[in-house]
Amino acid sequence: MLNTKNVIETIKMIDRYKFDIRTITMGISLLDCCDSDGKKSRQKIYDKITKTAEKLVPTVEEVEKEYGIPVINKRIAVTPISLIGSASSDKNYVEYARVLDKAASEVGIDFLGGFSALVQKGQTKGDQILINSIPEALSVTQKVCSSVNVASTKAGINMDAVKLMGKIIKNTAYLTKDEDSLGCAKLVVFANAVEDNPFMAGAFHGVGENESCLSVGVSGPGVVKTALEKVKGESFDVVSDTIKKTAFKITRAGELMVKEVSNRLGIPFGIMDLSLAPTPEIGDSVARILEEMGLESCGTHGTTAALALLNDAVKKGGIMASSHVGGLSGAFIPVSEDEGMIQAVNKSSMNLEKLEAMTCVCSVGLDMIAIPGDTSESTISAIIADECAIGVINNKSTAVRLIPVYGKGIGEEAEFGGLLGRAPIMAVNKYSSEAFVARGGRIPAPVHSFKN
Repeated sequence: MLNTKNVIETIKMIDRYKFDIRTITMGISLLDCCDSDGKKSRQKIYDKITKTAEKLVPTVEEVEKEYGIPVINKRIAVTPISLIGSASSDKNYVEYARVLDKAASEVGIDFLGGFSALVQKGQTKGDQILINSIPEALSVTQKVCSSVNVASTKAGINMDAVKLMGKIIKNTAYLTKDEDSLGCAKLVVFANAVEDNPFMAGAFHGVGENESCLSVGVSGPGVVKTALEKVKGESFDVVSDTIKKTAFKITRAGELMVKEVSNRLGIPFGIMDLSLAPTPEIGDSVARILEEMGLESCGTHGTTAALALLNDAVKKGGIMASSHVGGLSGAFIPVSEDEGMIQAVNKSSMNLEKLEAMTCVCSVGLDMIAIPGDTSESTISAIIADECAIGVINNKSTAVRLIPVYGKGIGEEAEFGGLLGRAPIMAVNKYSSEAFVARGGRIPAPVHSFKN
């Protein structure tokens, strides 16, 4: 029930502590858009997206004004295009990306995810065509995001796909070199990708989903940090309990918003993603939450333990507030999108190896990390393999969004703008992994995957 105290508290969360709904994402199935004629298929895609989502943005904006809670991004996720394009005789899927971009602009959304392929066990013809189309597709579009799932706990790691993605990332960096290799910021490589993730760049609409649905990704690092400021010096039991209570409030607000949009559009509510997603703004940082627990600088010893507590407490609080929790849920640790993380890198308290350790206990993985533009394909592939191994062995989603910034090196900075922020160029290990990556084949699934 609403009361004066709750209303005032919510106003403070929004006005002072940067609470927002990070995204409301509409999932749209394109399975009925398959056609042996690629041109006809793309017309079906355009027509379906523009018809299904024509009222998404105005409806969300209407609810925003009524409730006073900002929704930062309005997004769409579609069926992986490798599945749709494979029905056609096309040899390149760039035109599919163009029509997705056109549809996204027509309905006024910020990003569209689903230029994707699922190749954890092997690659079909459609998968190969899509993956090879990624660099050009991301260089000629503005709003399209791409993802490739190369590993799963059930299947192991497809090292042929991992090797290929090193090349694809490098090519994407080159084709968007005039924008600090921005195309790579819209490309993520997954292990254990989920079908209902509302966050970009990894969102796609899984084949087990509804014809269409609405999912929401909440945020509120600033709210959590402010709550922890009130329990300085208290035990970790108190810290955990404080985060849980705060996550509950944030989740309730997010579910209220998406259900209202759902009712007005007549499209079912999908899931609530509980992830704390930072922004480049001061006071909206996951790194600052960890430092509030007592770390002098994020990345120092104790950071992984602090992140584990945060991630767990966010989930415990959130699942009490919503019956349909899904997506990735927990805490994101992107470098370029978190001002505290950027400062930690600049102070040398944070490096790539520490970030990798932190991904063992957070929501996703190595996210929005800028590396030298001359980093080799094999090194990028090896970094992907390491992160996939963490996901496969721990039966969790992990991902890599690396940006080899063409023409820049360690000590320089890349500018991406908006929510994507800016990133200092981080060092990678100077020793080669080429012979390792060249082996190809599959790293088998772990023994604990044999459950039925």
